[in-house]
Amino acid sequence: MGNEYTDVRQHILDTAKPIILGKGFSAVGLNELLAEAGVPKGSFYHYFKSKELFGEALLDSYFADYQARLDALLKHGQGTAAQRLMSYWTAWLETQSSEGADGKCLAVKLGGEVCDLSEAMRTALHNGTQRIIEALADCISDGGKDGSLPVQSDARNTALTLYSLWLGATLLAKIRRDRSALEAALTATQSLLSLPGS
Repeated sequence: MGNEYTDVRQHILDTAKPIILGKGFSAVGLNELLAEAGVPKGSFYHYFKSKELFGEALLDSYFADYQARLDALLKHGQGTAAQRLMSYWTAWLETQSSEGADGKCLAVKLGGEVCDLSEAMRTALHNGTQRIIEALADCISDGGKDGSLPVQSDARNTALTLYSLWLGATLLAKIRRDRSALEAALTATQSLLSLPGS
């Protein structure tokens, strides 16, 4: 399959992401997605064998983009590991407390909705979030090496705890329609990492 196939397939995924971030997976019909993408209605199954496999591809695409941005910040960003890590959390607070779908977390939006409906989508969510936790753990370990963070006996567990905290805070921010849970998560993160300001 050539580049045109890949380009159209990616265009459908890119068009769908903000729509699904706004409405959820089940509430969005294929006709709506294809009309918005400007793709003929009958061609969806040429690119995806089912809506479930489309959802899996959407999550895979989302996490690939997210991982690239995460690596750019946590591995190749400026400053100490602690500064890079706190830049990540600060950016999370800003994007998840802003209006609109841009930058919103697809794991938060779809996690509760699709995990019981689709094993393929649950697996995509699991794999994607696991890679994020591993990147966070690597940055926490780097902070112990460069002296910007206390040495963590279990960086993976610390990363899992922090990621869980932020996912929960993001969900609460959606429920409350304010950023207080995210601000509390930032304070708790600084405290857990023994950083100034905690």
